[in-house]
Amino acid sequence: MNRRAFLHLSITASAASQFPLVATTARAQSKAFNPRPGTWNTYEITTRVAIVKPTGVTRTWIPLPAVEGEYQKLGGNKWSGNGRVMEPATDGSYGAQMLYAEWPAVESAPVVEIVSRFHTQDRMIDWSRKSPATLDPTMVRKWTQPTDLLPTDGIVKDTADEIVQGKRTDLDKTRAVYDWILANTHRDPKVRGCGTGDIKAMLETKSFGGKCADLNGLFVGLVRAVGVPARDVYGIRVAPSAFGYRSLGAGSPNITKAQHCRAEVFLQDYGWVAMDPADVAKAAREETSEAIPLDHPLIAAVRPKLFGGWEGNWLAYNVAHDVKLPRSTQGDKVGFLMYPQAETAEGRRDELDPDSFKYTITTRVLG
Repeated sequence: MNRRAFLHLSITASAASQFPLVATTARAQSKAFNPRPGTWNTYEITTRVAIVKPTGVTRTWIPLPAVEGEYQKLGGNKWSGNGRVMEPATDGSYGAQMLYAEWPAVESAPVVEIVSRFHTQDRMIDWSRKSPATLDPTMVRKWTQPTDLLPTDGIVKDTADEIVQGKRTDLDKTRAVYDWILANTHRDPKVRGCGTGDIKAMLETKSFGGKCADLNGLFVGLVRAVGVPARDVYGIRVAPSAFGYRSLGAGSPNITKAQHCRAEVFLQDYGWVAMDPADVAKAAREETSEAIPLDHPLIAAVRPKLFGGWEGNWLAYNVAHDVKLPRSTQGDKVGFLMYPQAETAEGRRDELDPDSFKYTITTRVLG
């Protein structure tokens, strides 16, 4: 591949026709939310990054899919652009993968594009079939340790202990935290991006409105605080919900703002299990024009399924926290790598500011 030749891919009419129209709430009411593994779908996403008004050496880091397992298989990445350096990199701690691109000061229009292919399927645990699993002690420590945004002591530990009081098994403790999250937090559409995930600040201020990085981050932190291994999984929605929930899927082939993190918990009788209380809160706030209660039929259908499962209309990038960007000379670590990142001689660019950091992410269904 000629890396100096810029590869331009667009969503054509034929590709767009493969992307189903967003369903209505009436459809959601008529089709039960019931993710079931067994059917694999193949997708391709194209991420295009352009740096506006660069100064000095310009660098960018673009997340690449790095998660493989029972719900996701990877099909490889291809990239092109005008960077002096364009090569894969890793955070070195959690195995997060990214494309690192670098341009010299003389380049006035830095640009890079990545095409990634992958396969996904739904996840759903069968609670009636126990399959005792063990996790290496090193991994237990890794997935119960604190991070910069997810401390496990102080107010986090105190809150977690209160929530799980009287609960004995890891499953019962996890369910108690899940129910507490839904009873005490809410989705706040005004929060930028996916939120910051600063769970200590949430508990100290009792400000329980947020988005997925906040709500699922709080869930993961509280579960870790009682000794149950848990982790956030950072990714992006790539297709509409097959069950008609417009809030739980991508609304168009342009998924630039469709980032979403989910969660996993390791249970001794089941292994790693999918969780997503933040999407329950999102459906309650955004599925209809007005917020609806958790006992509404639309939400009552989703709530139990997202405790143990999730829909396969989503790409997982990584499970990394406190990410140090390789070769960065500006700014601190990022709490998580779910958005492209960039920096120039003037500092780190705001990944949510389209006036200074332009990128687009598009998706198409391949089969």
